[in-house]
Amino acid sequence: MTKEFSTVNNTIQIKKLLRVLSQEFAVSQNPHTRKGGLIGLAAMAIALGKDTNLYMEELVRPILACFLDTDSRVRYYACESLYNVAKVGRGALLPQFNEVFDVLAKLVADPDQNVKSGAELLDRLLKDIVTESACFDVTAFMPLLRERIYTRNTFTRQFLISWLSVLHSVPHLDLLTFLPDILDGLFTILEDPTMEIKKMCESLLGEFLRSIIENPKHVDFPSMINILIHHSQSSDELSRYTAVTWISEFAILSGPAILPYTSGILTAILPCMAYDDDSKKDLRETTRIVNSNLMRLVDSDSEKNMELGSVVLVLDQHLTHNSVHTKVAVLKWIEHLLSHLPNSILPHTEKLFPVLLNNLSDPADQVVILTVQALAHIASKLCHTRIFVPNDAKGDSYFLKFMKSLLALFSSDNGMQEERWAFIIRQLCVLLSAEDIYRTFAEILIEEKNCRFASVMVETLSTLLLTSSELFPLRRKLKDLSTEESCNLFEMLYKCWCHNPVATVALCLLTQNYLQASNLIRHFGNLEVTVDFLTEIDQLVQLIESPIFAYLRIELLEPEKNGPIVHTLYGLLMLLPQSEAFHTLRRRLECVAHLRPLADNRNVRQSEDKRPHAKAIDFQKLTDHFVRIQEKHCQYELETRIAGMSNHK
Repeated sequence: MTKEFSTVNNTIQIKKLLRVLSQEFAVSQNPHTRKGGLIGLAAMAIALGKDTNLYMEELVRPILACFLDTDSRVRYYACESLYNVAKVGRGALLPQFNEVFDVLAKLVADPDQNVKSGAELLDRLLKDIVTESACFDVTAFMPLLRERIYTRNTFTRQFLISWLSVLHSVPHLDLLTFLPDILDGLFTILEDPTMEIKKMCESLLGEFLRSIIENPKHVDFPSMINILIHHSQSSDELSRYTAVTWISEFAILSGPAILPYTSGILTAILPCMAYDDDSKKDLRETTRIVNSNLMRLVDSDSEKNMELGSVVLVLDQHLTHNSVHTKVAVLKWIEHLLSHLPNSILPHTEKLFPVLLNNLSDPADQVVILTVQALAHIASKLCHTRIFVPNDAKGDSYFLKFMKSLLALFSSDNGMQEERWAFIIRQLCVLLSAEDIYRTFAEILIEEKNCRFASVMVETLSTLLLTSSELFPLRRKLKDLSTEESCNLFEMLYKCWCHNPVATVALCLLTQNYLQASNLIRHFGNLEVTVDFLTEIDQLVQLIESPIFAYLRIELLEPEKNGPIVHTLYGLLMLLPQSEAFHTLRRRLECVAHLRPLADNRNVRQSEDKRPHAKAIDFQKLTDHFVRIQEKHCQYELETRIAGMSNHK
């Protein structure tokens, strides 16, 4: 009938026939009648041939209504019917493509295998039609795809990925333009528990990334970066690794345009640096590449592109991470920002300061070194710029506040050993002025109420001063006392060093104030001789035998000058038990005993000091200060013991 009507161009009869099939048969209550209607519609399309495009909407609409029929056989016939219509009409079907695609996306997940097979055949035909057509409206299709891509059904996900792969392969369809609309959905599919789906999605994302690398000019990087940041924190390893890989490429391709998203990227990648398992090696290495690429983008011109407040907040949060690798990465970022954006980062350092300070007690040396560098860099920058961290209530400068906080950390952190104190101070002396550090420490410790801590701290500072290569310039300055400034420094250190008698004598020997050292030894008889005290004398004897005090040993050869030195050394000898240090010192004194009879100890004198500035030092006043401090220590020890007894009760 259709062929006859078509031959004479009788459109009225054709439409009547269409109405009968679509409005009576296809919607009948009887499933067999519905199947008959579907077969009839397919037969009409075949008969119409090239004229099918004139009636495509009337043909397709009733078929689509049967796609969701409760009878599986009707659904199968609907697939077969539309297949035949599409095979004849080809591109004429494209105006109804969205409606066809929508129902087909549901049929591919049909519980009936025959229906699924029919849907797959129709799906392949539709892909051929879209591929060969230059009229496919991808813009009209994307809203539907964006909505459907969040499906949880495995078969539908597979269907969607296959369509995206086909569309992406069509040269004239620029799918990259629409990628921001579907990227989140694709990464959601990548987390599917089915391995086949994961592999398909991974492959598709790989194709998209290769296209981005080949043609980055028209890619909207900013609209996708937050999606990638979100999925780079996924619990699914493949999703996380893929997102980080994309971010790595984006950092290269987009350049400084990615900098506004630095805080989000750091939130994603910093925890990944903590991974130690071999299974996560690729992810760890990729995050390091991202980190390096991002850091490379930060230069002096980056200020306008970065929200440093949020970046600092992220760095601050990850400074307390359990992983050494993560903390090291954070500290390198802080150092990098201080080097390249000092004026912008310094106002934010108040947030970082407490956490940086706590990191000084970290067991990892690398963390401590980088932390010291960061703190020193902040102190150095603040001293040379007009930007200052707000002073505390006492009006302390940042440097003084830093030194006070450092000493407070040493005092309160019972787990931090004296070796770690020395390690930190040595690092600081390399990065900052050793003289400023020692002078400031001395100013603070003079007022220290915890006498026991002050004594231990002075011992540490004294040992470093006498032995550390980093402190050689300061040691030489104190040895010569050739300027008023060096003499003032000596007096400041002396007053502080009085917390530790042996350290005070060592300072006098270092500065060639031998008569003062001899006078101090006289007071040692009034001190409580403890094991720690004797150990310190033992260590001083070893230092006297070291290259540092070679000049002192040479001066023993000059009888007219060596009286105070010999008296000091004999005083130390008398305090020591007959240990190895005792015999070492005794043998040294025996070497010079024949040069000159030992003078009356009560009349030990030193030849006139030739150093003009050193003459102005009031040593009697310094001696009186020493006595007062030692009395303070005796009182402190007594009160500590009484308090300990009370607590014990």
